[in-house]
Amino acid sequence: MMKRQPRRHLQTIVSLLFALLLCASAAAAQQKPLMMATTTSTDNTGLLEYLAPLVKQATGIDLKWVATGTGQALKLGENCDADVLMVHAPAAEKAFVEAGFGLNRREFMYNDFIIIGPEGDPAAIKGKDTCTAFKAILDSKAVFVSRGDDSGTHKMELALWKQCAEAVPDKESWYRQAGQEMLATINIAGEQNGYTLTDRGTYITYEANLGGNPPLKILVEGDRKLLNQYSVIEVNPERCPKAQQELARKLGDWLVGKEGQDAVAAFELMNKQLFFPNAAKN
Repeated sequence: MMKRQPRRHLQTIVSLLFALLLCASAAAAQQKPLMMATTTSTDNTGLLEYLAPLVKQATGIDLKWVATGTGQALKLGENCDADVLMVHAPAAEKAFVEAGFGLNRREFMYNDFIIIGPEGDPAAIKGKDTCTAFKAILDSKAVFVSRGDDSGTHKMELALWKQCAEAVPDKESWYRQAGQEMLATINIAGEQNGYTLTDRGTYITYEANLGGNPPLKILVEGDRKLLNQYSVIEVNPERCPKAQQELARKLGDWLVGKEGQDAVAAFELMNKQLFFPNAAKN
């Protein structure tokens, strides 16, 4: 015959189980979301909305983010307002790490920059290489709309002006600074019948928003100078004691791992791939 457990013993077991459940619930409640500062191109394209549930399922990380220009994203890291960064301005990122603000910078995907403009192409840049196009815009004084916001795209544009034309137009009447994120800048350029530099992913989003027939067309593409590399960087807990480096490292591991790389490759809009995984080259 099976011996019955004393009622007091059963009550003790139930109490212990209940206490364990309370502890587990409290621990789950205490785990804060992982705060990421990132560039507007990862947000505008829908990439982050697509990746966040995959990250949650694979790692348990509740990913939250603020999308801004890369320059401002790096400042958020310096000011301890983020745990991890997803950005696309390699020179500025390396300086951020060298200054001790970030750790473990890892490149994990890329797309490319393109020069877009009106179909009439008043500066006649279609099919030209990047430097020829920038010089033609300068010489013709055709309207060019810059983001003007210290974003990764803005940094790239300034570097191209310096490389191709030896100076940034800045105060020229035809050179206009939007001070806004990429989609807004593209729309301003469209309204002003002007040119602008954009990442391809945001352009595909703009194209989709306008039913596949937007007023601004891709005129210059495929130049090696136009590579647009994205990286993930952990905020250094020695500078920011509350930074969740363990979770940030876990996110980075997932992004550079097979599952994250496959997810990046599978993300499409209008049957077009927006980003390309390249963690394997590291």
